[in-house]
Amino acid sequence: MQLSNRAIRNLLTALAILLAVGAAACGDDGGETVESTSFDDEQIVVDYADQVVIPTYELLDTRAGELQTAVDALAGDPTDANLEAARDAWVSTREPWEQSEASLFGPVDSNGYDPALDSWPVNRSDLEQVLAGDDTIDQAYVEGLDASLKGFHTIEFLLFGDGGTKTAADLSDRELDYLTATTADLKRTTGLLATSWTDGVDGQSAYREVFTTAGADGNQAYPSLSAAGQEITTGMITILDEVANGKIADPFDNRDTTLVESQFSYNSLTDFKNNIIGVQNAYLGKADAAGTSGKGLTAFVAAQDADLDARVKAEIQAAIDALDAVPEPFRDAITDDAGRAKIEEAITAISTVQATVEQDVQPLVTGQ
Repeated sequence: MQLSNRAIRNLLTALAILLAVGAAACGDDGGETVESTSFDDEQIVVDYADQVVIPTYELLDTRAGELQTAVDALAGDPTDANLEAARDAWVSTREPWEQSEASLFGPVDSNGYDPALDSWPVNRSDLEQVLAGDDTIDQAYVEGLDASLKGFHTIEFLLFGDGGTKTAADLSDRELDYLTATTADLKRTTGLLATSWTDGVDGQSAYREVFTTAGADGNQAYPSLSAAGQEITTGMITILDEVANGKIADPFDNRDTTLVESQFSYNSLTDFKNNIIGVQNAYLGKADAAGTSGKGLTAFVAAQDADLDARVKAEIQAAIDALDAVPEPFRDAITDDAGRAKIEEAITAISTVQATVEQDVQPLVTGQ
């Protein structure tokens, strides 16, 4: 992921939604603003927080702890078996993070947790300078570094190396120090992210309270339940756009393997699929990886248009299936004719879901 691209896409998506909401809120004569109340299901909002977002962040924090344990074991005894265990823990931790990207609003955005965890690409030249230097490498040192020098993909690069060729014998003492420190920093950040929703951090209110009290007097973030519903659909639209037009299209259009996210671990397609599963979770009100489920947006849509609800569910599953049909690894598929055909089909399937949520679901939520 390139942070600047994500920020630009988020801004454009938010602007499009703002314009849509504005159109819905104004009469035909452009006169007095009328608040939409079309989406008014408080239980869906509460379950989105309690059964989707919070369990996913808590699972992320649990798995980040398991990753830290595995990396500490590798640093204490750098064997190939311990390296493989740390790699497995990294892949496992990616699952809830990528699924959570359908909900990139609130503290993950405003507190800067997203870039701290998932900046891409790795700044390899600066990383090599740090590793070649003599600064003491510990968690406090890494915490003060730029986001491009820490987080998931720096850990991935150190664990896997180019083409996944790294062996335990290749790891220098300073690389192991860096790996230990940056994994501890990642665990600190996932803990803050989960706590920001449940208890609040740095004097901020728990974001669960902000989100689930949508429509209550004095709630400036979500003045109506419809505003909370729009946040859910905006999160879905944003990640669908990023996967189709950023994560996949950028390296595909340029035939440039250096633009492929999670290329060292060959985990790219799994990342993309987990992004779409995150969209599915947001719509259905569940998080299978965490073992939770509740009332989802699907109930609201089905009550108004059962055919649309069935279409949304079918299109999301079709997008997941289309990604499954792309041959591994993704970084090779972008330069292979057969692979490129499957990638184009996946882009089309994901864009179809995005168009449906933007053009059909979002208007129901906004009351257009």
